[in-house]
Amino acid sequence: MKPVTDISQLDFNKQYTYADYLTWQFSERVELIKGWIHKMSPAPKRIHQEMSRRLEVQIDNYLKNKNCKVYHAPFDVRLIRNIGQKNREIQTVIQPDICVICDLEKLDDLGCLGAPDWIIEILSKSSMKTDEVDKFQLYEENNVREYWIVDVENCIIKAYLLNTKKEKYELVNYYSNNEKNIPVGIFPDLKFDYDTLFKDL
Repeated sequence: MKPVTDISQLDFNKQYTYADYLTWQFSERVELIKGWIHKMSPAPKRIHQEMSRRLEVQIDNYLKNKNCKVYHAPFDVRLIRNIGQKNREIQTVIQPDICVICDLEKLDDLGCLGAPDWIIEILSKSSMKTDEVDKFQLYEENNVREYWIVDVENCIIKAYLLNTKKEKYELVNYYSNNEKNIPVGIFPDLKFDYDTLFKDL
């Protein structure tokens, strides 16, 4: 395929595939959700990046000597319907703020092929609908075991765990300033201190 060097060359009313995505050589960051282009903000706010750093540092320390890896955006996660899909058949490529993968066979030089075990999205005004609606449904459909939505502006964390029987997310808790320890559903011995996470943002 011919490389696309300017985002204006794309048709936002058309669905694309991962094979198309690989030809895009412009500076703007985009994701593909079921073939549709979603533009990402060029540079998140400082508090977004600070929260991402605080979460990732603690997760990374916890995962030492464990069979899981943590990654932060930009990091491509290709969500697939079944094993063996070709690039031209894959329609979803997302860049979660933070993701944890415990099946290391899903990792390759291009990122992650398949659903991570845990995804954290940190809200910004431009991503609110995508994170709370589009990606919520997407992660649920693809059996991401745990999904956190972190609202740094309002100091709130919404934690969802996948009910594997119903294949639906259930809200574990809505953590705000009346909470102390915030546990992780898939890692019961990993807990975050609320005050430490949100202090001086």
